[in-house]
Amino acid sequence: MRSEQEVNLAIEKYADMVRKICFIHLKNYYDTEDVFQDVFLKYILHDKEFYSDAHEKAWLIRVTTNACKDTLKSFFRKKVSSIEELITEPFYIEDDNKEVLEEVLKLPPKYKDVIYLFYYEGYSALEIAAILHKKENTVYTWLSRAKAQLKMSLGGETL
Repeated sequence: MRSEQEVNLAIEKYADMVRKICFIHLKNYYDTEDVFQDVFLKYILHDKEFYSDAHEKAWLIRVTTNACKDTLKSFFRKKVSSIEELITEPFYIEDDNKEVLEEVLKLPPKYKDVIYLFYYEGYSALEIAAILHKKENTVYTWLSRAKAQLKMSLGGETL
């Protein structure tokens, strides 16, 4: 079990990243907050040491992605409709990026992941491949296909 100081430091460093990944997958503020808490609970209970900050960050990305996938395929989520079927916009999205974000959110999950990790977190294709447990060429293919879909849906503008 991790110390309170270690957990607070991790939350301070990675909270925004975890929330953004959650929102990209879940598109709902409340589900995002639930998964956010689950991720950091898993972090608290994770007893193995991380080799570096990059290893810790990659672990958090992987756990967050898996927690979002678990939430999306849960029985409750599939069988229950929300009273308010509204998209809750997070506080950190600028007005000029909303159109792009809306199109990114429409992408299949594998494309959303690589776009987020490549453009927003600054990972290379090799690093993304290691995080997602895929081949590097698969990541390049997904990036290419995602960019092509975004280009078409945004009216042919280059990214």
